[in-house]
Amino acid sequence: MTGLAGRGALVLWSVAAVAAVFVLGWAVGPVSTPLDDWFHGFRRTPARELLLFTDPYLLTAVLLVGLVVAMVSRRWRLTVVMVISPAVGIALARLLKEVFGRGSDGALAYPSGHTTTAVVVSGMIVLVAGGALCAVLAAGIFVALGMIGQAVTYHYFTDTVGALLLGSAVVCVAAVAAELDRRQPTCDADHTAR
Repeated sequence: MTGLAGRGALVLWSVAAVAAVFVLGWAVGPVSTPLDDWFHGFRRTPARELLLFTDPYLLTAVLLVGLVVAMVSRRWRLTVVMVISPAVGIALARLLKEVFGRGSDGALAYPSGHTTTAVVVSGMIVLVAGGALCAVLAAGIFVALGMIGQAVTYHYFTDTVGALLLGSAVVCVAAVAAELDRRQPTCDADHTAR
Protein backbone atom coordinates (compact mmCIF):
# COMPACT_ATOMS: atom_id res chain seq x y z
CA MET A 1 0.00 0.00 0.00
CA THR A 2 1.24 3.44 -0.79
CA GLY A 3 0.35 7.04 -0.31
CA LEU A 4 -3.23 8.03 0.34
CA ALA A 5 -4.62 4.55 -0.29
CA GLY A 6 -2.31 3.07 2.35
CA ARG A 7 -3.13 5.79 4.85
CA GLY A 8 -6.83 5.36 4.13
CA ALA A 9 -6.60 1.62 4.76
CA LEU A 10 -4.82 2.23 8.07
CA VAL A 11 -7.45 4.72 9.19
CA LEU A 12 -10.24 2.41 8.03
CA TRP A 13 -8.76 -0.51 10.01
CA SER A 14 -8.45 1.69 13.10
CA VAL A 15 -12.12 2.63 12.95
CA ALA A 16 -13.21 -0.96 12.23
CA ALA A 17 -11.01 -2.35 15.01
CA VAL A 18 -12.35 0.08 17.61
CA ALA A 19 -15.91 -0.72 16.51
CA ALA A 20 -15.07 -4.43 16.86
CA VAL A 21 -13.76 -3.79 20.41
CA PHE A 22 -17.19 -2.44 21.32
CA VAL A 23 -19.11 -5.20 19.52
CA LEU A 24 -17.03 -7.92 21.19
CA GLY A 25 -17.25 -6.24 24.59
CA TRP A 26 -21.03 -6.03 24.41
CA ALA A 27 -21.34 -9.53 22.95
CA VAL A 28 -19.36 -11.29 25.69
CA GLY A 29 -20.80 -9.19 28.49
CA PRO A 30 -19.59 -9.47 32.07
CA VAL A 31 -19.11 -13.25 32.23
CA SER A 32 -16.82 -15.93 30.89
CA THR A 33 -17.55 -17.60 27.56
CA PRO A 34 -16.98 -21.31 26.79
CA LEU A 35 -13.83 -20.33 24.87
CA ASP A 36 -12.59 -18.37 27.89
CA ASP A 37 -13.29 -21.37 30.12
CA TRP A 38 -11.31 -23.63 27.79
CA PHE A 39 -8.24 -21.39 28.09
CA HIS A 40 -8.65 -21.20 31.87
CA GLY A 41 -8.40 -25.00 31.91
CA PHE A 42 -4.65 -24.47 31.33
CA ARG A 43 -4.13 -22.24 34.39
CA ARG A 44 -1.89 -24.69 36.19
CA THR A 45 0.23 -25.68 33.20
CA PRO A 46 3.53 -24.34 31.85
CA ALA A 47 1.44 -22.14 29.50
CA ARG A 48 1.27 -19.61 32.33
CA GLU A 49 4.98 -18.92 31.73
CA LEU A 50 3.94 -17.20 28.50
CA LEU A 51 3.09 -14.20 30.68
CA LEU A 52 6.72 -13.26 30.01
CA PHE A 53 5.60 -11.83 26.66
CA THR A 54 3.41 -9.24 28.41
CA ASP A 55 5.87 -8.44 31.20
CA PRO A 56 6.19 -4.65 31.56
CA TYR A 57 9.97 -4.85 32.03
CA LEU A 58 10.43 -6.88 28.87
CA LEU A 59 8.12 -4.60 26.89
CA THR A 60 9.99 -1.53 28.15
CA ALA A 61 13.34 -3.06 27.13
CA VAL A 62 12.01 -3.94 23.66
CA LEU A 63 10.60 -0.44 23.21
CA LEU A 64 13.89 1.14 24.32
CA VAL A 65 15.80 -0.87 21.72
CA GLY A 66 13.35 0.34 19.07
CA LEU A 67 13.72 3.93 20.27
CA VAL A 68 17.51 3.71 20.04
CA VAL A 69 17.23 2.42 16.47
CA ALA A 70 14.80 5.21 15.54
CA MET A 71 17.02 7.89 17.13
CA VAL A 72 20.24 6.59 15.56
CA SER A 73 18.41 6.62 12.22
CA ARG A 74 17.31 10.22 12.95
CA ARG A 75 13.69 9.29 12.50
CA TRP A 76 12.43 11.89 14.95
CA ARG A 77 8.74 11.79 14.12
CA LEU A 78 8.75 8.01 14.55
CA THR A 79 10.66 8.37 17.83
CA VAL A 80 7.98 10.68 19.22
CA VAL A 81 5.21 8.36 18.02
CA MET A 82 6.98 5.40 19.64
CA VAL A 83 7.11 7.20 22.98
CA ILE A 84 3.47 8.32 22.91
CA SER A 85 1.71 5.26 21.45
CA PRO A 86 2.13 2.81 24.36
CA ALA A 87 0.82 5.43 26.80
CA VAL A 88 -2.18 6.04 24.53
CA GLY A 89 -2.86 2.29 24.33
CA ILE A 90 -2.70 1.91 28.11
CA ALA A 91 -4.97 4.93 28.69
CA LEU A 92 -7.54 3.66 26.18
CA ALA A 93 -7.53 0.16 27.70
CA ARG A 94 -8.11 1.63 31.17
CA LEU A 95 -10.93 3.83 29.90
CA LEU A 96 -12.60 0.93 28.09
CA LYS A 97 -12.30 -1.28 31.19
CA GLU A 98 -14.48 1.27 32.98
CA VAL A 99 -16.93 1.37 30.07
CA PHE A 100 -17.41 -2.41 29.93
CA GLY A 101 -16.97 -3.22 33.62
CA ARG A 102 -16.11 -6.86 32.92
CA GLY A 103 -14.37 -8.38 35.91
CA SER A 104 -11.97 -11.28 36.39
CA ASP A 105 -10.58 -12.23 39.80
CA GLY A 106 -11.77 -8.97 41.31
CA ALA A 107 -10.20 -6.65 38.69
CA LEU A 108 -11.52 -5.04 35.53
CA ALA A 109 -10.53 -7.18 32.58
CA TYR A 110 -11.84 -6.08 29.16
CA PRO A 111 -9.76 -5.25 27.19
CA SER A 112 -6.47 -6.52 28.61
CA GLY A 113 -4.08 -3.65 29.23
CA HIS A 114 -1.03 -5.92 29.26
CA THR A 115 -1.98 -7.39 25.90
CA THR A 116 -2.79 -3.96 24.46
CA THR A 117 0.67 -2.79 25.47
CA ALA A 118 2.33 -5.87 23.97
CA VAL A 119 0.51 -5.27 20.67
CA VAL A 120 1.46 -1.59 20.58
CA VAL A 121 5.11 -2.16 21.49
CA SER A 122 5.38 -4.97 18.93
CA GLY A 123 3.77 -2.70 16.37
CA MET A 124 6.31 0.03 17.11
CA ILE A 125 9.10 -2.45 16.38
CA VAL A 126 7.43 -3.33 13.08
CA LEU A 127 7.27 0.38 12.23
CA VAL A 128 10.91 1.00 13.08
CA ALA A 129 11.80 -2.05 10.95
CA GLY A 130 9.96 -0.50 8.02
CA GLY A 131 7.32 -3.23 7.95
CA ALA A 132 9.86 -5.93 7.14
CA LEU A 133 8.25 -9.36 6.87
CA CYS A 134 10.50 -10.87 9.54
CA ALA A 135 9.48 -8.10 11.97
CA VAL A 136 5.79 -8.66 11.21
CA LEU A 137 6.12 -12.42 11.76
CA ALA A 138 8.13 -11.99 14.97
CA ALA A 139 5.60 -9.46 16.29
CA GLY A 140 2.71 -11.80 15.47
CA ILE A 141 4.32 -14.70 17.32
CA PHE A 142 5.28 -12.47 20.27
CA VAL A 143 1.72 -11.12 20.61
CA ALA A 144 0.08 -14.54 20.18
CA LEU A 145 2.21 -16.03 22.94
CA GLY A 146 1.44 -13.08 25.21
CA MET A 147 -2.28 -13.45 24.52
CA ILE A 148 -2.15 -17.11 25.51
CA GLY A 149 -0.21 -16.27 28.68
CA GLN A 150 -2.82 -13.74 29.73
CA ALA A 151 -5.74 -15.98 28.67
CA VAL A 152 -4.63 -18.85 30.89
CA THR A 153 -4.00 -16.65 33.92
CA TYR A 154 -5.40 -13.21 34.66
CA HIS A 155 -7.72 -12.59 31.73
CA TYR A 156 -10.39 -14.18 29.63
CA PHE A 157 -9.20 -15.03 26.11
CA THR A 158 -11.83 -12.64 24.74
CA ASP A 159 -10.18 -9.85 26.78
CA THR A 160 -6.99 -10.46 24.82
CA VAL A 161 -8.83 -10.43 21.49
CA GLY A 162 -10.33 -7.05 22.41
CA ALA A 163 -6.83 -5.88 23.32
CA LEU A 164 -5.45 -7.12 20.01
CA LEU A 165 -8.07 -5.08 18.17
CA LEU A 166 -7.48 -1.99 20.31
CA GLY A 167 -3.69 -2.23 20.09
CA SER A 168 -3.76 -2.71 16.33
CA ALA A 169 -5.91 0.41 15.98
CA VAL A 170 -3.34 2.40 17.97
CA VAL A 171 -0.50 1.03 15.81
CA CYS A 172 -2.31 1.98 12.60
CA VAL A 173 -2.91 5.52 13.84
CA ALA A 174 0.75 5.66 14.90
CA ALA A 175 1.85 4.63 11.40
CA VAL A 176 -0.23 7.42 9.88
CA ALA A 177 1.06 9.93 12.45
CA ALA A 178 4.66 8.89 11.76
CA GLU A 179 3.99 9.40 8.03
CA LEU A 180 5.42 6.01 7.12
CA ASP A 181 4.99 4.19 3.87
CA ARG A 182 7.00 1.81 1.71
CA ARG A 183 6.77 3.40 -1.71
CA GLN A 184 10.40 4.40 -2.07
CA PRO A 185 12.47 1.81 -3.95
CA THR A 186 15.13 2.02 -1.20
CA CYS A 187 12.53 1.57 1.56
CA ASP A 188 13.20 5.07 2.88
CA ALA A 189 10.25 4.68 5.21
CA ASP A 190 10.61 8.06 6.86
CA HIS A 191 11.48 10.03 3.70
CA THR A 192 14.90 11.21 4.96
CA ALA A 193 16.93 10.20 1.88
CA ARG A 194 17.21 12.80 -0.84
